[in-house]
Amino acid sequence: MLQAMNELDEVWEQLIAEAARDPQAASRDGLAEFLAVKTANDALRETAVKWLFETMQEVAEHANRNNARITIEKADSHRFSAGTTSYVGSLLKFRQGVRCLTVEAGWTRSPGDGFMRGNALAVARLTHFGLARANAELHLIKFEDRPRWFTVGADRLRISFELKDLINHFQVFLGVV
Repeated sequence: MLQAMNELDEVWEQLIAEAARDPQAASRDGLAEFLAVKTANDALRETAVKWLFETMQEVAEHANRNNARITIEKADSHRFSAGTTSYVGSLLKFRQGVRCLTVEAGWTRSPGDGFMRGNALAVARLTHFGLARANAELHLIKFEDRPRWFTVGADRLRISFELKDLINHFQVFLGVV
């Protein structure tokens, strides 16, 4: 089965490369429309992940101006999994002594990565070292024609993830709450 998935990934990459080389053939085969939607969705994903990471970095930098001594580590080309789905994206870690808040965000890139459930455009995971109850899974969903982050609870109920929620995660990380 793994070999079949690897072959599917290779065929997928070939189709996309061929469409880039020969747009007329892609248009005939319906690939042009697919690629246009994929390009638009990728732009939404990149913008939303960038907002999440930059906003969290700003909160950490603000805390550091008040002597919080938070170290920030960032890694691109990061892979993480949830269930049977693999995501490709970025990683951001905030450390303060033994405390650690990890933020991972990305999306599936090929059929072999699996499927993002619930019409998610991207997935993010906020992990508090040693405080599993404070962890959060976020899904980027198109809502009212714009992308928004939503937390996904154990009951699969989605709740809008706002700036106040992001700040709350930082307060938990810093031990303020």
